[in-house]
Amino acid sequence: MSSVLDFQAPEHGRTAVLVEVPHAGLAIPAPLEAEILASEDVRMRDADTFVDELFALAPSAGAALLSARNSRYVADLNRAPDDVELGFFDDSSAGQGTTSRYGHTPRQPRGVVWRVTTDGRPVLRTPLDPTALRERIALYHEPYHARLREELERTRQQFGYVILVAGHSMPSSVRRYGREVERRADIVPGTLGRTSADPRVIDLVERHFRAAGLSVRHDEPYRGGYTTAHYGQPGVGQHAIQIEINRALYMDELTCTRKTAELARLQQLLKDLVVQLGALDLGAH
Repeated sequence: MSSVLDFQAPEHGRTAVLVEVPHAGLAIPAPLEAEILASEDVRMRDADTFVDELFALAPSAGAALLSARNSRYVADLNRAPDDVELGFFDDSSAGQGTTSRYGHTPRQPRGVVWRVTTDGRPVLRTPLDPTALRERIALYHEPYHARLREELERTRQQFGYVILVAGHSMPSSVRRYGREVERRADIVPGTLGRTSADPRVIDLVERHFRAAGLSVRHDEPYRGGYTTAHYGQPGVGQHAIQIEINRALYMDELTCTRKTAELARLQQLLKDLVVQLGALDLGAH
């Protein structure tokens, strides 16, 4: 077993579906324990906690399942490897004025390595230098994406196309000053303006969740991250869709504990989604 990821092959009847869960991990590798301040309860609040469990039935439905073991505080696998906040390094001039080769100018404190948590607490005990950052990416970011690329290509070679489902979770609401100001939808599919996957994939996902009585809001507030943008290339038969799941559906957000019955129902709903996606024939028009 890799120290970076877990991989489960389809149990039988492989389909063209590949599920990846990049943010459910909580582990901090031993060499980094002294560098990362955040306790496990803080890590759980910024992780997609239990999303790997939500998709645990995917292999029984014919999909391969790739999930990260480490906390996103180690390296955020849904960020480009050069998504680094300007002024991030202890030498604040490093990286100034650069633009990512993925088309953005990085400015946020939560890039490929997070400087602060979503509630503003520091993640790093001391600033990283460029060498330490490169080492993080080489050890923890690149091996995950190398395996993801390998599985995408293997599946695409077998079927002529591949459907990548990126499983994520989101807080149930937008809060300001401790108050809820907006309740989020139950499910947010993200496809960068419906550009990262065939319309048949996108429409099936939305119909599936609506038929289950869940609210769906496409691309709002999450349009898809690095995985969707980088691997979603429908023109070459590589389709990617990010699925954000409202945490209130399956967990207590304050205590980070499972709602056991609700989680089990959602597991089955996601298994059924994988079955339906696997039954699509994207070679037919």
